[in-house]
Amino acid sequence: MLFALGEPVAFAALLAAFLLALWLRTAAMRFTARTVGLAERRQSLRLRPREDIDPFGAVAVAVGGAGWGRSVSVDEVSRWRGRGRAAAVFAAGPVACILAGEVVIAGYALAFPDNQLDGLSLGTVLFGAGFLPYAQQVVLSLGVGLLAFGLLALIPIPPLDGFGILWNALRHPGAGMNWMRLWFEDKNIGVLILLICAFFPTGYPILIVIIDILGALFLQIWA
Repeated sequence: MLFALGEPVAFAALLAAFLLALWLRTAAMRFTARTVGLAERRQSLRLRPREDIDPFGAVAVAVGGAGWGRSVSVDEVSRWRGRGRAAAVFAAGPVACILAGEVVIAGYALAFPDNQLDGLSLGTVLFGAGFLPYAQQVVLSLGVGLLAFGLLALIPIPPLDGFGILWNALRHPGAGMNWMRLWFEDKNIGVLILLICAFFPTGYPILIVIIDILGALFLQIWA
C-alpha cells in the first residue's frame, strides 16, 4: 500500500478495503461457526480490533499491498461435529471477501463501460491506480483490495485461513502437518516468510506476484 501513497484517493480506498475485508472475514467466520453449531448464538459479529487485527498482517498490507487478519488456530475450531463444518468456518472469511470483491468489480465494469480491465493486474491497482479518474480509482481499489485479501487468505500456510481448510480436509493430519504447525504457527516461520515476500524485492514484492497469478481470472472475467 505504501506504493500507492502518491495517489491519495487510491490509498484511502485500499485502506478502506483492508478494514472492510477484516470485518467481512470476522463476521463470516463467526456467523458460519454459529450456523454449524461450533459457536454460541450470541457471539458478536462486529470487528474487535485488538482481537481481529494481526499487527504483522497490517505491516504486510502497508508494505506489500496485501495482508491478513488474526490467525485462527485449528485448535480454536473443533472438529467434533465434522471436518466439513470446521473447514467451512475457515473458508467462510476468504470466500466472503472474494465474493464481495467480485461484486464490486462487476459493478465497476457495469458503471464504467470504457474501463481498462483488459490486461490489468491486481498488483497494478494495489500500487495505486492513478491513471484512472477518481471515481474509478475508488471503486476499483475497493474491489481489488477485497479480492486480494481473500485470495491471500486461501494460501495453505499458517497464519492464513487456507491452512485451516487444508488441516480439516485431512482425516488424520500426519507428522508433516504437525511439523508445519510447530514451525509455521508456533515458531512464526509462516509470518516471517510472508513478511519477506511482502518486502522483497522492493520493486514488485513476491507476495504481489503470487496474488497476480491467483487473481488473474477473477479480474479479467469482467474485462
